[in-house]
Amino acid sequence: MKRPAWLGGSRPLQWSVVVAAPGGAAGEQWGDTWFARDLVAALRRRGQLAKVVSRGGANSPARDDDDVVLVLRGLRAVSPRPGKGIWLLWVISHPELVEADEAARFDAVFAASEHWSRSAELGARPLLQATNPERFSPTAAEADSGEDILFVGSTRGEFRPVVRDALACGAEVAVYGVGWEQYLEPGQIRGEFVANDGLPAAYASAGVVLNDHWSDMAAEGFLSNRLFDAAATGARIVSDEAVGLRDVFGTDIRTYGHQSELCDLLSGDRGDIFPGRAARLALAARIAVEHSFDQRAGELIAEAQRLLAR
Repeated sequence: MKRPAWLGGSRPLQWSVVVAAPGGAAGEQWGDTWFARDLVAALRRRGQLAKVVSRGGANSPARDDDDVVLVLRGLRAVSPRPGKGIWLLWVISHPELVEADEAARFDAVFAASEHWSRSAELGARPLLQATNPERFSPTAAEADSGEDILFVGSTRGEFRPVVRDALACGAEVAVYGVGWEQYLEPGQIRGEFVANDGLPAAYASAGVVLNDHWSDMAAEGFLSNRLFDAAATGARIVSDEAVGLRDVFGTDIRTYGHQSELCDLLSGDRGDIFPGRAARLALAARIAVEHSFDQRAGELIAEAQRLLAR
């Protein structure tokens, strides 16, 4: 490809960030949609022209006008549309669904894991999930002023392990998410969702935030976006174990392997079990610098410029 005359920085790149979520109201309940919006905002802060495109628009002729199409790979595959621009694939979830022939259609592939066993096979480079520290911040709410033990997430068609285990321990968990009616009593369900604008305050104010992963994502090191968001607010966090979690968060996030370990974490003195406020704030500050969408946007822009300059 001939090097464009503007590539030295005189013209911003035009980006479309494609999500697996549908358009309209249904897509508003997909975490992928909000992930994409935070990324688009970061791209714009770096002078780029960027927008979110739902899965229905992935192969629209309008993509021919884009310099870069970035596909956030979740539940559904997208085939690049031939055109003047470049196509990037960022595997942020469900890595088991990505086949070699799919990855080969893209100009570059990124994966939200440092430990994905198939990275070499697919030519994928690590690019972990991220947070928006302008929203997810310790200042979002007063610490320990909200739910005592909080879980935000849908059932995904199963009795989520961390909620199941916490309830088996006798813990009172405030659950927000869809699909919980088949597993919980009505009084245990606080609501079907937390509005995304309210999520930072929900995490920052909680006594403890619970997290878990799909088993294959935990095994392959695809760390949950919830970990980055909650850590950025200074919350106490308990998660199932996942490959690479300590590499990113150190020991400030408490993990459990067996139900009895979770019971000990949730029933003991929090001052003894969890890092103190100062340590959690230090982690939040580090996450804001090292794992922000602005940082990820910078890496993506650099790669796009390199590819366009070939």
